[in-house]
Amino acid sequence: MGFKTGIVGLPNVGKSSLFNALTRTASAQAANYPFCTIEPNTGEVAVPDQRLEDIASISKPGKVVPATMTFVDIAGLVKGASQGEGLGNQFLASIREVDAIAHVVRCFKDDDVAHVQGQIDPIADIAIVETELMLADLESIERRIERLARKVRGGDREAVLMDDLLRRASGVLDGGFPTRMTTISERERATWNNIQLITAKPVLYVSNVEETAASSGNAYSESVASFAERNDAAHVVISAAIEEEVAQLEKDEAIEYLHEIGCEESGLERLIQQGYGLLGLHTFFTTGPKEARAWTIPKGTRAQDAAGAVHTDFRRGFIRAETISYRDFVEFGGEQRAKENGKMRSEGKGYEVQDGDVMRILFNV
Repeated sequence: MGFKTGIVGLPNVGKSSLFNALTRTASAQAANYPFCTIEPNTGEVAVPDQRLEDIASISKPGKVVPATMTFVDIAGLVKGASQGEGLGNQFLASIREVDAIAHVVRCFKDDDVAHVQGQIDPIADIAIVETELMLADLESIERRIERLARKVRGGDREAVLMDDLLRRASGVLDGGFPTRMTTISERERATWNNIQLITAKPVLYVSNVEETAASSGNAYSESVASFAERNDAAHVVISAAIEEEVAQLEKDEAIEYLHEIGCEESGLERLIQQGYGLLGLHTFFTTGPKEARAWTIPKGTRAQDAAGAVHTDFRRGFIRAETISYRDFVEFGGEQRAKENGKMRSEGKGYEVQDGDVMRILFNV
């Protein structure tokens, strides 16, 4: 599995330019006016992972299939979106469908690119978007509480729990915070996830800076980083302009260019790393004569469920998973020598798959 991240932000913050660069397409029209992105644009990108390349160089499969991440470029938001202003209704409908939110914030000055609010103030920009999302959640909560009233009066246990969660979330919103700040117990987690409030989604703030600040950020991005830390969110600095340049280069040229400007890796790699952390995801690998492949799973996934990510029959008929860590696979030059050196483990269905495991799944249907 991959995961779907919605790219949001005010108009003219570099949102569509970033989408174009990350997906290496021109499918999102980047233009200097609001609402140039009218329909959500979707692009699937390969997740960069040197480990997969190393595994493939040893096992020499017929093809190499990386894990993927889906980006959705969602129409820019303005004040009043929660009441349908601008493209508010479309925006809210689209954002409900994503797993995480990459909130692009303008942290650069450019007289040639108009700012919808007339000045550069990333925290004020964040407040506009956050406020509209919180207002939309408040309206949704009020409707749900009304619909639950009869079942609550009847003592329905699930309805009572959901009503309690909704009222607690409403209190958090009333305090000016997103609902992801709501304290939820493990017992309540499944019901909470089913509520699917917009502001409960994990958020990654993306500070879009000028090219000269790509490696270290600037005063604007520092203020965004501090805001993210206070609000249970992640943060990454990216220059959409640089990402567009990198997207046009071959891999070796891109690496050389990034090193020249003081960047160890591309913005895409940093964004995906933060996204994986936000959603609690990691990767295991399969390899053989036909293909070497990376699979994205939630941390804590058991071997039988990981097998199901490969194929439903693998889960249904799961016997065991012959497992080698990535490091051992590379150190010993592949499966056979790793096995000979006692580095292959036979794991049952309850085994918790670790990041970087190379697995051969045995099954019988």
